[in-house]
Amino acid sequence: MDRTGVARVLDQMASLLELKGENTFRVRAFRTASRAVAGLPPDLDEAIADGSLAGTRGVGPAILQIVTDLARTNRSRVYEELREQVPPGLVEMLAISGLGAARVRQIHDRLGVESLADLEAAARDGRLATVPGFGPKSCENVLKGLAHLRRHATYRLIHHATREAEELRAALGRLPGVSRAIVAGDVRRRMELVRDLVVVLVADVPPAEVLRRLGGLPGVDEFSGQDERRATFRFAGGSLAQIVVTTPANLGAVLVQATGSESHVARLAAHAAESGYAFHGAALWRGSEFVPTPDERALYQALGLPEVPPELREGGAEPGLGAGLDEPLLTLGDLRGFVHCHTSFSDGSSSIEELALACLAAGYNYLGVTDHSRSAAYAGGLGVEDLERQWTEVDEVNRRVTGIRVLKGIEVDILPDGSLDYGDDVLRRFDFVIASVHSHFSMSRAGMTARLLRAMENPWPTIIGHPTGRLLLGREAYPVDLDAVFGAAASRGIALEINADPHRLDLDWRVLRLARAAGALISIGADAHSVAGLENVTWGVGVARKAGLGPADILNARSLEDFLAFARARRGT
Repeated sequence: MDRTGVARVLDQMASLLELKGENTFRVRAFRTASRAVAGLPPDLDEAIADGSLAGTRGVGPAILQIVTDLARTNRSRVYEELREQVPPGLVEMLAISGLGAARVRQIHDRLGVESLADLEAAARDGRLATVPGFGPKSCENVLKGLAHLRRHATYRLIHHATREAEELRAALGRLPGVSRAIVAGDVRRRMELVRDLVVVLVADVPPAEVLRRLGGLPGVDEFSGQDERRATFRFAGGSLAQIVVTTPANLGAVLVQATGSESHVARLAAHAAESGYAFHGAALWRGSEFVPTPDERALYQALGLPEVPPELREGGAEPGLGAGLDEPLLTLGDLRGFVHCHTSFSDGSSSIEELALACLAAGYNYLGVTDHSRSAAYAGGLGVEDLERQWTEVDEVNRRVTGIRVLKGIEVDILPDGSLDYGDDVLRRFDFVIASVHSHFSMSRAGMTARLLRAMENPWPTIIGHPTGRLLLGREAYPVDLDAVFGAAASRGIALEINADPHRLDLDWRVLRLARAAGALISIGADAHSVAGLENVTWGVGVARKAGLGPADILNARSLEDFLAFARARRGT
């Protein structure tokens, strides 16, 4: 098990302990250990072997043994015993927005509810409303949360799906007769939620033979043939994947079809018919003549089209069918600054210097530290004295580390009335400010819109963080008039964030084009809570590419001087 998987198990153990009613110190120890492991370098086995894991703050002897067992055997006796002690339905309830472990335990103790079905029945028949702290509105929100959970039960987040797909690709690429394996489908198009894994295999033996061999491999729990070149496999551990096999001469057509989307492929097929070709059966034909397509570019060229990047193949208004891109799409290398990250001053697990050195090694020119403001007590929000200590440390790091500049930033809470968590006397001392909503998500559309617009009237915010508040597979976006927000951002010179945490990816790529068309600038914020969080930026870049954005659209693709000039412009300084 890798560090991400281990960190997830430790976090689950904290939730299980909380569901059992264990003392808060033990719960907090597992949460701390989860963050610490998530922030380690990728090779967890090396950290165990060289003793660095044992020396990591937050990893004591007992947790060290659990981590070691998970990393080496994928199992932990302590974890398995803990899971046996807690009804599995209670764990499932934690996925419902607004139901933390304390409230789930309260429901269980009062009503004997042990499953999602029990919870739904209690919410509908009025029993849930009798639990202290619950009322008709709470019951309604629980029912909405249950419906949301069911709608997304078959999906997984892009970073989890990508890791599974890459592991599968690497394993399948080693099979006899397979010369190449390529991840396709939703993962390749960088969809934020992925339902099915798709891998294309290029083989020098007949496709049916490759599929037959695959069906007999150890670890394949289920095999369902679709035709002579496609089959669906269920692997040990539960992963479901469609495998498509092709010859090298037809790779382009097969990969385009396997990547999708269905609507994009349908548009290509219609265009092919208008051009005297036929694109069906994952092959290109001209009359009865097969047209070789050794790569995707060959397919598009044969149809007289520029190649459409996979992220844009959504069948809407994507460039490519009749017109090329106005400018190259954003790449990771275009970003000059790494912004929106949390350090050990609030709820992060890495120091300012650790983040600065990691960003320097990754090629960034500047780092914008943005810990939480004082109202976010749950996340270690900073009081003014804490800020003074942090600013002193930023100055020290800037003296010690050359080649990168650390900026003094903050993620300041937008309070329910639209005011900000600090006054002008504090906010004017930051290099830049991210303003975000972290509470009172159930406000009306009009109320939330007014809240954001008032915050944007304030002269200090540089960026509005995660503007719709969604948590993928967890919480719907709060209701807000995005047209009004986009217009205000453009007219007042405030950037809107693509929060690159793969649990958020907010703003949604579907509305980003509208934001940019309104004239709003976009910032990509990692929302990193450790050095490992640098990886988040990849997912934010994917969102920007899906929206057709290029470097000129992105605030932190600008130089340090231009970034600071943008921040100062609203202040009149």
